[in-house]
Amino acid sequence: MLRAPAGSVEQRDEEQEDEAEEELRDGGVPFYVNRGGLPVDEETWERMWRHVARIHPNGEALGKETRGATDLPKIPIPSVPTFQPTTTIPQRLEAIQKYIRELQYNHTGTQFFEIKKSRPLTALMDIAKEMTREALPIKCLEAVILGIYLTNNMPGVERFPLSFQSHFSGNHFHHIVLGVHCGGRFGALGTSRREDLMFKPLEFRTLMDLVQEFEGAYRGYWHTLRKVRIGQYVSHDAHSVEQIEWKHSILDLDKLTKEELRKELERHTRDMRLKIGKPAPPSPTKDRRNSMGSPLRGQGSPIRRISRIERRPSGDKKVLEPKSAAEINGYQIRV
Repeated sequence: MLRAPAGSVEQRDEEQEDEAEEELRDGGVPFYVNRGGLPVDEETWERMWRHVARIHPNGEALGKETRGATDLPKIPIPSVPTFQPTTTIPQRLEAIQKYIRELQYNHTGTQFFEIKKSRPLTALMDIAKEMTREALPIKCLEAVILGIYLTNNMPGVERFPLSFQSHFSGNHFHHIVLGVHCGGRFGALGTSRREDLMFKPLEFRTLMDLVQEFEGAYRGYWHTLRKVRIGQYVSHDAHSVEQIEWKHSILDLDKLTKEELRKELERHTRDMRLKIGKPAPPSPTKDRRNSMGSPLRGQGSPIRRISRIERRPSGDKKVLEPKSAAEINGYQIRV
């Protein structure tokens, strides 16, 4: 066996999160990601059942019984929620959470939809559409992408990723939900094995109150919350080529006092508010995306000249010298 170099474990955890595999080895229990798309190919299908046989107490017998059954009940397909104009935001969020819950949590050990955090928002929204078509069980990261998709048409609701790293019995566990903010209150959407580690109604006055609510839930399962990672607000433009900013703030709870944590969360809240006032550049339409060539400047493109204002270091002021009458009379406007 190859011995991992010191310090590589934490680095590997960060790389796994960057690849969106939040629970690739959650608490020492591995799980797989279906990278072949749907329908599931034969190799992935057989690997999934072998994994079930290993992790389930009656896995092998369960697999044979289930795969050989001919009278399995038909699983109902939940309907994507639709809303009337009079439906309030809290009611809409509850309906979205109900839909996520009806899809059920994925206990198979194989994540059906491959989600890479580095992909642009428009690509992730295409995956969310596929989730609604296939109606398969999902894990926590898939629920975040689905939550973003289902709230895109709610401009008054701001969404941001909120992830946790907890410690229990020598193992680290990762979890992520979709934080929501509307009308001066915070809440969350998501899915989890635990009832109190997913949905939170819009009733928390500050981000600190929301994080403490999750921390209390972790304590109820004898988990120690170690790190909280918070992203920026996600664009409402389903065709945006932006990437989601997953980790704008990384808070180490072992190194922060309660007051320091509160100040850091207040700072992050201010940062998120500032982003609202800075709209992203408009994404190209579908026709323009198909017809666009290389983004590099062509030979005939003009070279942008840096203005004097941009070149001048901050704090330096240009002294205006009075011009003579001859200079003023000789001034010409050039187009």
